[in-house]
Amino acid sequence: MAKGEFAALKLEKKRHKDRLLKKTWKRQHFKLKQKYDPVGCVPMAKGLVLQKYAVQQKQPHSGQIKCVRVQLVKNGKIVGSYVPYDGSIGFIEEHDEVMIQGLGGSQRGQMGCIPGIKYRVIGVNGVDLYQLVKGKVEKPKR
Repeated sequence: MAKGEFAALKLEKKRHKDRLLKKTWKRQHFKLKQKYDPVGCVPMAKGLVLQKYAVQQKQPHSGQIKCVRVQLVKNGKIVGSYVPYDGSIGFIEEHDEVMIQGLGGSQRGQMGCIPGIKYRVIGVNGVDLYQLVKGKVEKPKR
């Protein structure tokens, strides 16, 4: 720690220089989230389903995770999205409009044993996916 008559100036310069070491400050100051996140700074985004596919789980789990490839409406970027709930992949067809949101991994990363998937489907054609699976509503025709 600097001490003495001109210590404030030295401390201020050090604090200014050390800001770049903080990940949160860098992300906010240089707008990294807006640049590199396909969804941007919003929690959810709308997109069109291009393809349905299954992904192998990472070790030590085994099984197929049902996923869809989605092209976002807002910027045309293509992302992979996980489809939650048992049998819910049957309600999604190609060219359906789906709503996706982040999975919740740290720093917009993947979650658990799902490799490379950062988003999940929460709605199909304007209807909540969970209510479709439970049979409370029917899927509207497009």
